[in-house]
Amino acid sequence: MKPSFKFRGSPNFIMQQTYQKLARKLEELGQLEQIMGILHWDQEVIMPRGATQARAAQIASLAGVAHEKRTDPAVGELLNQLESNGPANLGPHELCNIREARRAYDRETKVPMELVQELAELSSKGHHIWAKAREENKYSDFAPVLERLIELQKQWAHHIEPETPTYDVLMDIYERGLTMEHVDPIFELLKTELVPLIRAIQESDYQPDTSFLQGEFSVAQQEKLGRTISEALGFDFDKGRMDVSVHPFCGGADPTDVRITTRYGSDNFMESLFAVIHETGHAMYEQGRMERDRALPVSEALTTGIHESQSLFWERMISKQKAFCEHYMELFATTFPDNLKEVSVQAFYEAINICRPSFIRVESDEVTYPMHIILRYEIEKGIFDGTYAVSELPEVWNNKMQDYLGIRPATDAEGILQDVHWSGGAFGYFPSYTFGAMYACQFYNAIRKETPDLEQWIRKGEFQSIRQWLSQKIHVKGKLLSTEALLREVTGEVLNPQYFVAYLKNKYHEIYRLGPSN
Repeated sequence: MKPSFKFRGSPNFIMQQTYQKLARKLEELGQLEQIMGILHWDQEVIMPRGATQARAAQIASLAGVAHEKRTDPAVGELLNQLESNGPANLGPHELCNIREARRAYDRETKVPMELVQELAELSSKGHHIWAKAREENKYSDFAPVLERLIELQKQWAHHIEPETPTYDVLMDIYERGLTMEHVDPIFELLKTELVPLIRAIQESDYQPDTSFLQGEFSVAQQEKLGRTISEALGFDFDKGRMDVSVHPFCGGADPTDVRITTRYGSDNFMESLFAVIHETGHAMYEQGRMERDRALPVSEALTTGIHESQSLFWERMISKQKAFCEHYMELFATTFPDNLKEVSVQAFYEAINICRPSFIRVESDEVTYPMHIILRYEIEKGIFDGTYAVSELPEVWNNKMQDYLGIRPATDAEGILQDVHWSGGAFGYFPSYTFGAMYACQFYNAIRKETPDLEQWIRKGEFQSIRQWLSQKIHVKGKLLSTEALLREVTGEVLNPQYFVAYLKNKYHEIYRLGPSN
């Protein structure tokens, strides 16, 4: 619909002009962030190791330019003019951009540029130092960087909200409004329900056969299989690509340039395949964003947890169910005939859903995974409230792993050094993973209610309607709604962790022959 005619000089016309000035500045910022995304992708995928120092300096300089533009007094003046004159016939997209710009401006103007640049530079260097320390199993090499990153994040949080606990400020970066007061009871519920379930599974007389998932699996065949399934789910390779990195991720610049990675091991094809499916879920969120305002805040993913819900929706709710195995079993068997040609669908389904405590978070199953997150959450809380010193963290980590999963890491590489997040200063990120899992379960419950034939669609490999449902309900919404409002709109209620608990208990009681889950 064309906007109604406005006389030049009228209040509405002036406000529209003011908004357009703000939008141009926000678009420029969005494009700078897209460039940063490509630099980070390049750093993790193809950049020569020797370029670490140069790249850190490049990223720091770019972060400085972005900070200057975010804190430009002209942005603040435009926001003041827009807010003082009311909506002025601006629509929900425009109002969302103003709201998000105000939040970002207020935050950025509170933080000195020197702190922003040091954080950006140390995060870039920290990635290389962490990767080398992990490879050589030397936590002592990474500890000084970690200590400095913690100190810088404390300073950053104090500048933003000096009266708010540091860890609450940091979690809010990734999951808007999330606080320890909100997280603690939910994670306590998960511990209460899942620790006994994990123990019961380990003590069960029935343990699925997984021998056929072990052996030699051609990496070339894994690459072909991963691409085939990613494309079938809906990843558009004309607007994206798939590569290899140490830690699988989804990055890039724009919905027309989305880049996913996985990693391969010749002894395990399911790890790389699930990584591909997981990152494909992220990628389809990015590729499915609204057509308008793509360089503006309104089109961006709502939160890290909602983003994670989309990857886990495809990885767990879809690809780990029996109907998915039924559809792809023939392809799996023809791709790896030496291992899978005599394997039944039921046996394969049970094997890929094995519950077995493991040291590495990204290799863990959906029952034990929340305990990995709770462990990290509790350690991060302790880091920022002064409970734990950096030198104590390996021992704290190992003790919690023993308490929650019954296993103890023999090395720091399979313990505290396994995750990339802290090397980039991403404290407060981990809770989003399990909140994403809970959101995914609740979204799946909603689509199943609306679509009685859902499992039949999956069994036939008809994924387009599922993808469209997610896009219409979630992807195109951008930041228009709060997380709570989005959940209410899509599922009819706010987050309810009982869906997640019931899903895990019902599924794994059946697989492990544990009897009724209630």
